[in-house]
Amino acid sequence: MIKEFKEFIARGNVMDMAVGIIIGAAFTAIVKSVVGDLINPIIGLFTGGIDFTNNYVVLSGDVPAGASLEAARETGASVFAYGSFLMAVINFLIIAFVVFMLIRMVNKAKDAVIAKEEEVPAEEAPAGPSELDILIEIRDALKKA
Repeated sequence: MIKEFKEFIARGNVMDMAVGIIIGAAFTAIVKSVVGDLINPIIGLFTGGIDFTNNYVVLSGDVPAGASLEAARETGASVFAYGSFLMAVINFLIIAFVVFMLIRMVNKAKDAVIAKEEEVPAEEAPAGPSELDILIEIRDALKKA
């Protein structure tokens, strides 16, 4: 079993997966920053800073009027927190769009590099006599002989 584990770890795809997870974690920080620091403030300007997080409906229990979602949860009341869900969906859509745009830019850059590599013409072989030219020379040499 230890031998199998060593073989598993030694395979390249395990290392690739580890690198992918590490890069993914770093990429997550970038995406969160883009969304939280750049996009959400711009959206807040247009929507007047609307935040649905504290929108909820009390299903059972006593909650003081105008209490925040956290306060409602602390009272032990059963609440239907539709606002948190709605904000999670909105944030997911924004994050998905940002990731789409980033991947799109990376793919365009990669395609440009590939296209540039394909544009470089291969060196042409030096032009020599064709097969027909050689046959004509042989014919002419045989006629003279």
